[in-house]
Amino acid sequence: MDLACSRPDAIEDVGHEKRLWRRVYPPTGREGLAPLAFVFADTTAAKVDNTVKAIEEAGRRYWAPRRYETYYQEAITAKDYSQAVPVVVTTLEQLTQHGADAAVWRRLGRKGEQTLTDALDNPDGDALYRRQYARAEAEDERRRAAEREARRPVCKRCGRKFTDQRREETTARTAWKAGDLSVCGDCHADDVARKEAAAEAARLQAATPPEPEPDHDQDPGRGRSWFRRLRP
Repeated sequence: MDLACSRPDAIEDVGHEKRLWRRVYPPTGREGLAPLAFVFADTTAAKVDNTVKAIEEAGRRYWAPRRYETYYQEAITAKDYSQAVPVVVTTLEQLTQHGADAAVWRRLGRKGEQTLTDALDNPDGDALYRRQYARAEAEDERRRAAEREARRPVCKRCGRKFTDQRREETTARTAWKAGDLSVCGDCHADDVARKEAAAEAARLQAATPPEPEPDHDQDPGRGRSWFRRLRP
């Protein structure tokens, strides 16, 4: 610890995987640094309490967990133990009487005595953080989805809400191809169908030859008069 803290900000710069204790002690499966235990012997309970209070106050920056730096500050109550040194205390008399596996250990920052496993575990640490973060992220996604739904455009022609596809069509860079941006996809499809039908009708009309017009200069009775003259 003295080497890691040779300068004020050194502990912030030492990578977790580069620490010496990671190569000396087997993995614990817990976040945090190597644990430290104080076992008091041949002393009174009052002296033990006073000593523990002094250690607790003087070493707070080393054993105390921190707040997680996260976007969901209000939803996260878990604590970050990744840079914390777990410090546990007990007395030799308790170990002799009850054994090391009994609830004779007290961890700095906590009240009451626990087994060593419980004292070193962090129920309010990384596992709780992952659960709270997942819930906060899901809630944030529901909130953002509700806000998006509230902002969803409504068709000015039929009153129905835009589908996601139509909304994307009217807001993309190719919105100039989407026709009337104030109408939904169905109404836009009706507009396209009407335009195509009108274009097809115009095409058919252009392809049909015109009917011949009658010759108004010809006298229909003139031929009949010549026919009557030629008869004997």
